Amino acid sequence: MTLSKSQYIRGLQCPKSLWLYKNKPELLSKKDEAVLQSGINVGDFTKRLFPGGYEVEFNPQDFKGMIQKTKELLKEVNIIYEAAFSKNNIFVMADILVKNGDKWDIYEVKSSTSVKNYHLDDAAIQYYAIKDVIPVNKVYIIHIDNTYERVGELEIDKLFKIVDITEKVLEKQKEIPIKLKELEKVLNGDEPNIDIGPHCFEPFECDFYHYCWKDIPEFSVFNLYRMNSKNKFDLYYKGIVSFDEIDESSLNKTQQIQVKTYKEKSIHIEKDIIKEFLDKLVYPLNYLDFETFQEAIPRFNHQRPYEQIPFQYSLHIDYGNNLIHKEFLADECEDPREKLIISLLKDLEKEGSIIAYNMSFEKRVISNLAQKFPKYEKDLNNLIERFVDLIEPFRNLGVYHYNFNGSFSIKSVLPALFDDDNLNYKNLGLIQNGGDAMDAFVNLCYEKDENLKAQIRKDLLKYCELDTFAMVKLVEKLKEFIN
Repeated sequence: MTLSKSQYIRGLQCPKSLWLYKNKPELLSKKDEAVLQSGINVGDFTKRLFPGGYEVEFNPQDFKGMIQKTKELLKEVNIIYEAAFSKNNIFVMADILVKNGDKWDIYEVKSSTSVKNYHLDDAAIQYYAIKDVIPVNKVYIIHIDNTYERVGELEIDKLFKIVDITEKVLEKQKEIPIKLKELEKVLNGDEPNIDIGPHCFEPFECDFYHYCWKDIPEFSVFNLYRMNSKNKFDLYYKGIVSFDEIDESSLNKTQQIQVKTYKEKSIHIEKDIIKEFLDKLVYPLNYLDFETFQEAIPRFNHQRPYEQIPFQYSLHIDYGNNLIHKEFLADECEDPREKLIISLLKDLEKEGSIIAYNMSFEKRVISNLAQKFPKYEKDLNNLIERFVDLIEPFRNLGVYHYNFNGSFSIKSVLPALFDDDNLNYKNLGLIQNGGDAMDAFVNLCYEKDENLKAQIRKDLLKYCELDTFAMVKLVEKLKEFIN
């Protein structure tokens, strides 16, 4: 048995996942490839905390060579990046090793904003493989401090937090040989008979999910609206899986409607709820949607790690007898916020409802902009008072189509109510969801292919435009339901 650190962590989450990874890798879910590769690596920045080190070059074909190079560097230098070690067929790489007297400190770098439980297992297996080769003083986690706000030059020492986890790592050493023996037994046997459970998602969504869940029907207990995970699995373990097997009397109103419409293949409509929503709307109707990005390493002044930075909006304005579209897409290498504010205040009508789908996001974006740019604070805060949430008539069960399948997101509602290729996100180009948009824009500045950049910008505009046009069509559909 040969295990990398990541494979060990996989085995702790689910031994079946590890077995499949080793024996049936062809079953791995195909990950959606990022539109562009990230231009900024958190690990590269943490090296600035310990400058002047030597890096062991990664070579997946020559682990022995990496280990030998590490042994040589240990005799010659005081700081090593990506040092490689092996013990009992466990292969690990330490992000940063720093000599401290006659011992070494181990630093593991994480892009998270806190120390997670699985980080402790990660660091523990590192220590297990390293401690017999070199004397270890302390084990640390370096993670992002999301309270830091950049002003001027990036302050690396303030951007990161260093947490001593030595005691917790030592506590885990006794269990590691036991875990390794268990995993070895699993790998030497047939495919483990391990049922699905919460472990499919914690701490990561398993990339064999589609294989293990293949027999779960599309409409199942796992789609019941606002039922917690424990209760869903309780039903599953009792043999209650499909909607046809559920005792409806045990469900809340929304869940009962969910099951009833599924069994009838129908749509539930309550006209009073729809009318109450439509009566709130004041023309002209300003349909607004933002796209944002977030980065671990802040590029701009007054930006925090992982802060949602708006870079784009789409705006459809319905005057009652005329529909126009306006849009904004920032330069990918500049702070987009002030230009977006100026454009937004110019493009929005001075009166009328501002309609968003799940408006808390749009309102939060505007509120954050108001805080960061005080000279626009009054005008931006005035916008917040005009918002109306288009998700309301759906979440309040004015409309429920069985194909919503327990979700009120616009990506679920739209295809259920419209059989129109022009309203299908899957027919778009490179950008088909908010995650695609975020990944594309945050990395666009580092792309050298101008043709690809132009295509991505074009696809970003198409995607965001569909978000607001979809809202226009949904309001039209609501009007149809009450007429």
